[in-house]
Amino acid sequence: MAQPRQPTPASDVGVDVIDAIIIGLGNPGKEYAATRHNVGEEAVALLAKRNGTALKAGRDKALVAEVRIADKQVVLAFPTTYMNESGQAVGALIRRHRIVDPTQLIIVHDELDLPVGGLKVKAGGGLAGNNGLRSITQHLHTQEYLRVRIGIGKPTSKDRGIDHVLSRVPKAERKILDVVVERAADAVEMMLAEGALAAMTAFNGLS
Repeated sequence: MAQPRQPTPASDVGVDVIDAIIIGLGNPGKEYAATRHNVGEEAVALLAKRNGTALKAGRDKALVAEVRIADKQVVLAFPTTYMNESGQAVGALIRRHRIVDPTQLIIVHDELDLPVGGLKVKAGGGLAGNNGLRSITQHLHTQEYLRVRIGIGKPTSKDRGIDHVLSRVPKAERKILDVVVERAADAVEMMLAEGALAAMTAFNGLS
């Protein structure tokens, strides 16, 4: 993790104490909206909507919103870099908000190793070939952050991997993904209210 900064003096105006940062992964641009790779972004945008706001351009290569969930001050963010450079925004946000505990960071992302509509809450662990997670880990020097993994299923063959994650989704599958995006947002809310273990117990057995 980045080295912690010194505590901000109380006289510093406009600096909020942030309890958690929630990152939704995906690619920027209309051509990638509603693709399988952007379900993480959709879940975080939904969390913003539930709290009466929307993600807006920020200073750290990300769209951001600051909300209060479960009596915690939370930054919601979607990196505006491509997926494989997500760590640039995440690292900048971590430094800006002086986050030193990796469990204060929740990454919501698509997961090939889960069936379409599956969902798992996870603390730490490997990268499972996800380039967004790889970039974040390289910037933070830890893998111990929390994850909400949204299942998008595997492609029919390995050489169709990129097309699978970046192509538009058939209507029947889109309905399934819409439901799991809602569940992912629910899982984040429970993680903030009751902790990651409670969310694992509540959600991991359902997929």
